[in-house]
Amino acid sequence: MSAEELHELIDSLANTPETIADLVSALSDGNLRHRNSAEEFSAIENICHLRDIEVEGYAVRINRIVNEDNPSLPDIDGGRLAIERNYNSQNLDQALQAFGSARADNLRTLRSLTPEQLGRAGTLQGVGSITLEKLLVMMCEHDGGHLDELRIICRRLSN
Repeated sequence: MSAEELHELIDSLANTPETIADLVSALSDGNLRHRNSAEEFSAIENICHLRDIEVEGYAVRINRIVNEDNPSLPDIDGGRLAIERNYNSQNLDQALQAFGSARADNLRTLRSLTPEQLGRAGTLQGVGSITLEKLLVMMCEHDGGHLDELRIICRRLSN
């Protein structure tokens, strides 16, 4: 990955918390918690999921890959966490702040790494071998999926 591509990925990741805040700013509390179906997350559930994956998934993965030789990295069951932690009852501002703070911390770490360190690898359950560069790509893709879901939720609720 070129330095320019790396900077673009990191910039995209840095923008996600603000983009999410902008997307959901006009939702009422009821709409923020509305689920279109039992299988879909509400807007607040999407945000809480992103927060917890950032803290318990990405931060742990980044730190372990940097500090350990080829660590085995467990997957995280986001659906189970949503139920156990009752995401739909949580506070929007607190979830957004915690997500933004954790994301900033992770990006600070990633920006400080050398190209050689970005090539360090671990084994992610269900995925296989990943480098920190690949993890960045996965983070962007994951953000993109949730941003798409939030856009759909907002469009659906505004009609």
